[in-house]
Amino acid sequence: MATAARTRRSASKGKGSSRVMKGLLVVALVTFVAGLLFGYDQGVIAGALAGIGKDFRVGDVAKQIITSWVTLGALFSALVAGTLADRFGRKPILITAGILFSGGALIQGFAPGVPVLTAGRVVTGFGIGFASTIAPLYAAEMAPSEIRGRIVSTYQLAITVGIFLAYLVSDLLEPGRWREMFLIGLVPGIVLITGVVFAPESARWLAKVGRKRKARQSLATVTRPAEVKSSLDDLEHELAHEKKEGDSTWGDVFKPSVRKALIVGLGLSFFQQVTGINAIIYYANTIFESAGLTSTKAQTTATLYCVGLTNVLATFVAVAYVDRFGRKPLLFLGLVGMFVSLCAVGLGFAIESTKDVGSGASIVGIITMVALVIFIASFAFSLGPVVWTIISEIFPNRIRGRAVSLATAANWGAAFLVTEFFLSIVNGIGESATFFILAAMCVLAYIFIWRYVPETKGRSLEEIQAQWAKGGSTKSWEE
Repeated sequence: MATAARTRRSASKGKGSSRVMKGLLVVALVTFVAGLLFGYDQGVIAGALAGIGKDFRVGDVAKQIITSWVTLGALFSALVAGTLADRFGRKPILITAGILFSGGALIQGFAPGVPVLTAGRVVTGFGIGFASTIAPLYAAEMAPSEIRGRIVSTYQLAITVGIFLAYLVSDLLEPGRWREMFLIGLVPGIVLITGVVFAPESARWLAKVGRKRKARQSLATVTRPAEVKSSLDDLEHELAHEKKEGDSTWGDVFKPSVRKALIVGLGLSFFQQVTGINAIIYYANTIFESAGLTSTKAQTTATLYCVGLTNVLATFVAVAYVDRFGRKPLLFLGLVGMFVSLCAVGLGFAIESTKDVGSGASIVGIITMVALVIFIASFAFSLGPVVWTIISEIFPNRIRGRAVSLATAANWGAAFLVTEFFLSIVNGIGESATFFILAAMCVLAYIFIWRYVPETKGRSLEEIQAQWAKGGSTKSWEE
């Protein structure tokens, strides 16, 4: 009898573990596909612009509008995503993101001219803004604390995979087939919608709106059976405390009790964009040309592997080690690599400015190209994924949706400003000085993270809130 009882408990435990694994895989899939949408759109426009320019006979101004207005759509939708997610749940907003991205892909693929194409870019941007806000938030709320960093980091991994796939599609298709490049984006949009339908709703949101039974069921899909009750008790304890303060408003996001977390979220969003990632990608072809790759095909292939593949492979470092080594060590190591790389690129441009760039390969050009690869790798395992992880962890449940929205909107706002004014800065002070300024931004980011960003590794979301409530410096978190 005792043996039979142990066998039944073992079988029950096995079923529970299997159910948890399936639940976490679904959460990871939703997070991954949401990031894939972001990455594919980010990468596909580079390959499509040449064909768009030829078919519609447009110049650089129109191309810049087509390229950058997707960030405006993302900025505005990110601002409202958190409020909508707090009211209707995480799943409906993710489904909306998939619908918008699919609709945007169709509009772009069949656009008869620049105005409709630009409108399609804005619609796609709305979808990306929703996805970039809610997907990391959803992953952080659903994942157990011991693997939360890995699950959230799959979002950034998916972005890099999406960029790589976009580069690959651009490499395989002729520029004149740019419509097909956009239409391929339908696939991840449909997959996201399908995946979200079968995914559990956030247990924290369900508990917040009083659906305790549903919250328990949701927790059971991603939590070991023996820990479901204690996890639900922790949630209810936190929510009971929040209930005393009343319904959340935008004003609550700016209260003194949330100020430190808000500074961290906004600061990380800002530094992720102004430390050079878009500038390096923008100048990739120029750097490859200085290394001797003069044909467009050779430069496209080099971008595919040196930028796209490096981005994907290095992000695996964050996925594998963010919960083992912690968030801050990866950020520090990545910023050091980015600083050195940007200095090398700035020096390379300073030397190359005295030569004809297209005159063939040069030692400086090759060194600069190596620096580009190091920069991409350094960003991919640090500021790329870790920033999204921390932003999704640090805010109280009561205002998490709105706060993450604000931080994500700040990220998109910084991205738009960099995209819009980068060329003007380069034309004003030159490439070399511009890249040395970006290197200086890495130093400022290092100081900011050392001074203000706490280490959240291994802490539940409830423990993080309790730590903020204690006050003191972020160094006290590590004591």
